[in-house]
Amino acid sequence: MSSFAKMQQSNLNTALFGLSLDRNSGLPLHAQLTHVLREMLRADPAAAGERLPPSRALAEELSVSRMTVTTAYDQLIAEGYLSTRPGGGTYVAEDLPHLAPPTPRKASRAAQGAPPPAWLPFQPGLPDQALFPRRLWARHLERAWRTPDPTLLDRPDPFGWPPLRLAIRDHLAAWRGLDCAPEQVMITGGAWDGFDLIARSAIAPGGLIATEDPGWATMGHVLASSGLNEHPVRIDAEGLDPVHLPTDTRAVIITPSRHFPTGAAMPLSRRLTLLDWARAHDALIVEDDYDSEFRYRGQPLPALAGLDGLQRVIYMGSFSKLLSPALRIGYIVLPERLVGPMRAAIDATGPRVSMVPQPALASFMASGEFATHLRRMRRHYAKRQRHLLNALTGLEEYLRLQPDPSGMHLCAGLGPALVPAGDRAISERAKAVGLTLRALSSHARLPDPPQGVLLGYAGFDEPTLSAAAEKLRALLTSLP
Repeated sequence: MSSFAKMQQSNLNTALFGLSLDRNSGLPLHAQLTHVLREMLRADPAAAGERLPPSRALAEELSVSRMTVTTAYDQLIAEGYLSTRPGGGTYVAEDLPHLAPPTPRKASRAAQGAPPPAWLPFQPGLPDQALFPRRLWARHLERAWRTPDPTLLDRPDPFGWPPLRLAIRDHLAAWRGLDCAPEQVMITGGAWDGFDLIARSAIAPGGLIATEDPGWATMGHVLASSGLNEHPVRIDAEGLDPVHLPTDTRAVIITPSRHFPTGAAMPLSRRLTLLDWARAHDALIVEDDYDSEFRYRGQPLPALAGLDGLQRVIYMGSFSKLLSPALRIGYIVLPERLVGPMRAAIDATGPRVSMVPQPALASFMASGEFATHLRRMRRHYAKRQRHLLNALTGLEEYLRLQPDPSGMHLCAGLGPALVPAGDRAISERAKAVGLTLRALSSHARLPDPPQGVLLGYAGFDEPTLSAAAEKLRALLTSLP
């Protein structure tokens, strides 16, 4: 290496080791590091071909986790700024893309009024993408399509890739005690797609569908687009009570293992009462089991579909919170009598989910690496919940907080100091300080909604949660 090249390498390392990341920013550390590295390489064409410090060394210098550095490196490799070479090491690409930063453009009115990014602290339902097993996922994806199974290139089964449906069957048997055949499993494009398919194939147009209140705010739009009528039912501390269901209800959509968004769990006695009601009224139950895998204390609650033996219950699940929202893959498990009608409905439109990620997900699950990932996430999320609760101690006058045995967010009722303000006003004030504080009442359609706020913790590391908790503390104690 020439003396000039050595000087260039030294300058690059000095600049990298001198980086400073803002732990009080709402932007995750890996995203900050990616941005700074990208701008540094754009501004210095002479860095082309230089070797970057090992991820472990840079992580130690910046006092961050090695995962933060490898995530930033992987992103810049994908964008073409960095490359790897045989024998190891990460290097600046020889032909750097977009060396000249784009000319700044004046933000349009639409952009100026855009909502805050989804990664602001306390955003609920957000998995930590820095912990996504990118390398494992890339390996399974590459193996699936390097020499693809001939049936992958044929006309796909509208119900989804058969090995993936088998892997989901095995996962449900191990994690949820649910006994079903792969033929009863159907791959969907997420929650909206699953509800839409059920509404169009299993329920007659104009039917009355009972939903939980508060609940998923988008549900009314899904049902209305399918020609169905929604009937919200206010829940209590034990979830939905079947005694409040109208006699002409054709189906009930519930989240019994962990109600969204309050976190209430439906006890066994009420589950059995609901199943008796469905049999007596010839009605369906749609069980949305959206984050049951993340249970931190005690045994997982039994799936309603398992208690029913998949006679009157349609079971729904998703990989959005288990892996990534970008994956857009969910599934439904049908009673045998509904498999035929569902196939007729899907045959009319053809497959609705891309086949590209399905074989990779199937092998990821079959290898046991998916279960390992879930156990790892469960440990991280349990630790983050404890950390957040500790960071918010002393706010009993403002928030009614208590540990939750499962889930990815806490639902906190308003304390006496905040009741006069109301949860929506508090949510608006939180936006001004860079927090996403969802109002519980925004998930309700009935009058006199419950008051509270949702505190998502799963998608944020401990330093970010600490900084966000201090912002929240300052906000709440400053309210009149």
